[in-house]
Amino acid sequence: MTNPPQRPNAVRIPRHFESFYRDQYPRVVAVCYALSGSQAAAEDVAQEAFIRAHRDWETIGRYERPDAWVRRVATNLAFSRYRRLKAESRAVLRLAGNRQEITFDMTESDDKLWSKVRALPRRQAQVIALHYVEDRAIADIATVLGIAEGSVKSALHKARAKLAERLSEEELT
Repeated sequence: MTNPPQRPNAVRIPRHFESFYRDQYPRVVAVCYALSGSQAAAEDVAQEAFIRAHRDWETIGRYERPDAWVRRVATNLAFSRYRRLKAESRAVLRLAGNRQEITFDMTESDDKLWSKVRALPRRQAQVIALHYVEDRAIADIATVLGIAEGSVKSALHKARAKLAERLSEEELT
């Protein structure tokens, strides 16, 4: 039994997804890179196209040109991404024109205190900032952070104790 004659310049497509992926992925990334100008974006878009192909490989693998299908999906995704980023950029620029200048009246000692707060464990720093900067009540902090009021009280207590310890150590040095 002989193989059917191949068309000139015909692309030989493996029918197993793994070999298809290995063969086509670098080429699809190259096309996506040309459209996006970013290696990371190109890889993300190519991966998404191959994920979609893998999900429906039983159908796509039987296409005469599954490589063309993957490229069509990848280029559509690349253009969609480009349009989305362009729209987001325009929105940010529009909002930037309406931006208020925010200033903080912090003394050097305030800055030192807040650097110590930032050095606390994440939850303790969050509780201190919400309580002292925004003057939020325990119940409100619990709602914002999605934790129990008792957890807020505990974190606030631990944070105050740790800050007192660190501030006393600083005074001694």
